[in-house]
Amino acid sequence: MSQHVFKRAGFLVAAVGVAGLLGTGVASAHVTANVYGPQPTKGGYAAIVFRVPSEEKDPITTTKVAVDFKADYGIGSVRTKPVPGWTAEVTKSKLPTPITKDNGTQITEAVTAVTWTAQPGNELKATDYQEFAVSFGPLPTNVDQVEFPAHQTYSDGKVVDWNQPAPANGEEPEHPSPAVKLAAKSEGDAHGMAANTAATTGEHTEAAAASDTTARWLGGAGLLVGAIGLGVGAGATIRARKATAKSGGNS
Repeated sequence: MSQHVFKRAGFLVAAVGVAGLLGTGVASAHVTANVYGPQPTKGGYAAIVFRVPSEEKDPITTTKVAVDFKADYGIGSVRTKPVPGWTAEVTKSKLPTPITKDNGTQITEAVTAVTWTAQPGNELKATDYQEFAVSFGPLPTNVDQVEFPAHQTYSDGKVVDWNQPAPANGEEPEHPSPAVKLAAKSEGDAHGMAANTAATTGEHTEAAAASDTTARWLGGAGLLVGAIGLGVGAGATIRARKATAKSGGNS
């Protein structure tokens, strides 16, 4: 009976350990596009965070990250959140044919790239990752997801392209392109959200990320405390039974 209890307690402690590891999160092994707030809708505006890990061995560092915006998306406006030690440059290109948005606005010049460059001493080391937040729009209405091919430059001159679309079978390619799925447009979607997206990217994403991390740690801590309590309770029960048996034998 006692062995069964201790085995069960040990199993719970091990499960808590695994949950703790999963809850802390590990930076993805490739460049990803993440949404920490409401899912972007077709025709609306988006707040997206590009997460970039540095993968080369020391002393090689990541010095530049460029993200492509497809011209046919017709993205007319992009705002970047300042990243200490990095400069951001937005590239716009003239469209061969204007794109007319749902609200009647004609886009003749679209954003085609955003490039972040590290200032000396701020490059990403092999164990580092950085997040680059942007807000932009209006989004296209004729696609279910938007893709952002990325190009990661290292200090030795090597450039890694993260630009492979996911195949039909759903398997992840070796160098997947960052992508974000778009929700269907609903009634009441505002066309004037551009003024609010910078605040969403700057404040809400940090709050969401902090809240998520805190919740995971608290959840893991609660499970660990429960498992320890179970072990202590089981030990107390066993000791009480032994004491009772001993007392009965003496009588």
